[in-house]
Amino acid sequence: MMQRKLNIILLLFSLIGGAVGFVIGEILLLRFLDEWPHWLVIGAYFGIMALCIGVFCLIAELINPQLNGISWKQRYSGLSWRLLVPATLAMLFAAGSVLELGYQINPAGAKKVNDLVLVIDNSGSMTENDPNNDRITAAKHMISQMDGNKRVSVILFGDESQVLQPFTPVATDVDKQAVYDKLDQIPNTDAGTNIGLALSETLDQIQDQGNDDNGAMVILLSDGYSDLDTASALAPYIERQIEVNTVGLSITDSGGVGLLQAIAQMTGGIYYDVTDAGQLSLVFGEIYNSLGDRTLVTERTGMYAESTYLAVYRTVALAIIGALIGLALGLMFDNRYLARNFAIGGVPAGLLAGLLLENGLRGSIWLDPVVRFLAALLLAGIIALFSFVLPIRDHRKSSAAKDTGVSTRPGRRGEGFEDAHRNSRSKGF
Repeated sequence: MMQRKLNIILLLFSLIGGAVGFVIGEILLLRFLDEWPHWLVIGAYFGIMALCIGVFCLIAELINPQLNGISWKQRYSGLSWRLLVPATLAMLFAAGSVLELGYQINPAGAKKVNDLVLVIDNSGSMTENDPNNDRITAAKHMISQMDGNKRVSVILFGDESQVLQPFTPVATDVDKQAVYDKLDQIPNTDAGTNIGLALSETLDQIQDQGNDDNGAMVILLSDGYSDLDTASALAPYIERQIEVNTVGLSITDSGGVGLLQAIAQMTGGIYYDVTDAGQLSLVFGEIYNSLGDRTLVTERTGMYAESTYLAVYRTVALAIIGALIGLALGLMFDNRYLARNFAIGGVPAGLLAGLLLENGLRGSIWLDPVVRFLAALLLAGIIALFSFVLPIRDHRKSSAAKDTGVSTRPGRRGEGFEDAHRNSRSKGF
């Protein structure tokens, strides 16, 4: 006689494991997302989540061994502890890393922008239009937002152009402070404005020190006008798909506005008209956010924020993560029936968690952690509930089997080594 049992303790402990995994995951995101590569952080995020769920499910089964029986607790629980880390942490770290790398690929095939060039007008008119050097404050603020995958270069221009900072990573606070120090050394000048020379110097910098695996983006700030053959000057930018976003600060010359608009339009960028230098930090921040930094568990921004492809990818990726967490639990218990049921339960759990993340994340420092917490509980809870569909032998049969020395551990070497051997003899093998 067979019966189905719902292990309430397993469900409760699985939820606790999901909550603990969420807390550790949030610490990872807060501390390392801006310093480590995204694939590394997200791989660790899902690996730790699986490990925490696995630890608490294992503890629950040791307290009340309904799924595997007393014989498992007495004979095989040590094996489960040995399988815990490779089955959960290692497998989900690898899967999470690969899925995150896939999520970073832009749907249109364009390279992800990791190189930024700040091209800052330092002509004499800036002493009037930006007397407090708000453009320097804005540049620092934007650099402070940049994560460890990115590099920045700073070019000044007036009558001539100068590479103030060649491309440098900004993975740590020390790296960023080194760039801040150079920005603080920018002197006031009475120079004119040569945008063409600035664009030429910027292109040389990208070609000489750029990374072929990285996309590049330019932010050009100016308050003036200069003669420029846009078709000739921008042809290399268009060919290399380098977006130039332009910011016009207190420009009164319609020719200057038209030039910056043309540069942005021809290269696929956006023109921003700013009348107050104090607004530059907001504008630079908006441009940086348009890069579309994203992970599987954070808000998606930029031009791909509404991408149907990436929405489907995230949801399917979470379904895969859910199935693998379920499979990991089955591997940990060395039980193929548990692996099957937990993995099946992981698919709808992951789908629901993915849909929740896709529709709930808003870039809010308060709301997004709540959304991730609920997603973690969905993963942990629904996977544990699917242990309910596992057939478990009636306790009377188990007792009888215990008296005869026959193992009743479901799924051990199929249906149990002794059971499988007996079945094969009855069929004439």
